Amino acid sequence: MTFADLGLSDELVQAVSAKGYDTPTPIQAQAIPQVLMMRDLVAIAQTGTGKTASFVLPMIDILAHGRRRAMMPRSLILEPTRELAAQVAENFEAYGVNHDLKMALLIGGVQMGDQVKALNEGVDVLIATPGRLMDLFERGKILLTGCDLLVIDEADRMLDMGFIPDIETICSKLPAQRQTLLFSATMPPPIKKLSDKFLTNPKSIEVARPATANINIVQHKVKVDVRKKREMLRHLLRTDNVTTAIVFCNRKTTVRELAKSLKQDGFSAGEIHGDMDQSSRIAELDRFKDGSINILVASDVAARGLDVKGVSHVFNFDTPWHPDDYVHRIGRTGRAGATGRAFTFVADADAEAIENVEKLTGIKIPVYEMAADAKPDRAPRAERAEAEPREERPRRERAPRKARAAVEDRPERAPRETVAEVVAEVPEARVERAPRAERAPRPERAAEAPRRAEEPRQERAPRRDRRQDNDSADDTGAWNGPVPGFLNVSAL
Repeated sequence: MTFADLGLSDELVQAVSAKGYDTPTPIQAQAIPQVLMMRDLVAIAQTGTGKTASFVLPMIDILAHGRRRAMMPRSLILEPTRELAAQVAENFEAYGVNHDLKMALLIGGVQMGDQVKALNEGVDVLIATPGRLMDLFERGKILLTGCDLLVIDEADRMLDMGFIPDIETICSKLPAQRQTLLFSATMPPPIKKLSDKFLTNPKSIEVARPATANINIVQHKVKVDVRKKREMLRHLLRTDNVTTAIVFCNRKTTVRELAKSLKQDGFSAGEIHGDMDQSSRIAELDRFKDGSINILVASDVAARGLDVKGVSHVFNFDTPWHPDDYVHRIGRTGRAGATGRAFTFVADADAEAIENVEKLTGIKIPVYEMAADAKPDRAPRAERAEAEPREERPRRERAPRKARAAVEDRPERAPRETVAEVVAEVPEARVERAPRAERAPRPERAAEAPRRAEEPRQERAPRRDRRQDNDSADDTGAWNGPVPGFLNVSAL
């Protein structure tokens, strides 16, 4: 089957062939004829199956007939993220090259003045995110009464991001008689309720069981300690024949830190997350698409619908919190019939999350077995200090000195030389004085020494008592001191 067999115009088939496509995918083969028949459609298809072209191609042929009016778009496509909206716009530009159609893109992060100007000139296709569309509608800059075709893309993602109330409001402003196309990878109850409320007798198409992963993707789960994730990622990037890869993280801070770490290790890496402005995000995506970088570290803002050719690997650096995100993440590889590989790092805390993924997809993800001789690269010292806090270890008891000497087989220490030997070796060495007790007594003290040794030592009175004894007589009343001469008294 070819695209011409689906009922598309010759101009459109020519544009598709110029892009290198000849055979439609299963979702395109089933959806395009139904859209050309102006029927409502509910299409359940996993990401990477070509569902964007399944509504873009027939819309171009439908809108080729008619005229546009100011502030009243003829068709509306709702996308959950700016990146998806920009990607759909690129598809319209590529496939509508042979048609006179005008398109406008309403997304956040871009100046509103240019968007309002495009609406005033009239557009055939309006591609918008719900938030910016509601903002312009409340300002009175857009009218939805002339929109005859509505596409709700990535409906389950709209549900996750909280856009369902906005979508219900938008649907209520559109004409009751219109064609509505709803595309989703899964069909949770809120999406089923939305379909029943706003679609009329829709044709249901399901090219794969809900939430199943692409069979062209080889999946692995890697059991790893949370502190050694970076080492394992570096090892796989260097050893698994990676050409281009997307690394998904759950947190924006992890995206920034991991991208910085990969750059320091010599990898050509970039980053994309919700804290970046629109121009920076587009610039990073363009660098990844043109090959300036071959590793893109991303949060889930990039998980849905990004179509980059040749992505060989997807790494879930963090196990996704929501099972549906797993299907969309790994769907960035193995697209358009190509094969791909997906690795999911599973720490101990991720046991429940990976069980939910396996329950949703209905498959048991095999554990990646690393070769026995392959060891992950050791993290740099600074990174190890940050990621692997040093454990406190008990101080090892030291063995006794003799035991250590025996164990270490140390040579015995030579005995020290005596003082006499040292003095003999030094001719002019000064002999140390003998201790006080060994010195010879002086001659004048020699006679007194025996007497002092025999006499008991008298206890000295306190300082105050001695002063009093000197100023008064002794206990007998006799004067003990010398007799002054002026008293004319002879001593007895």
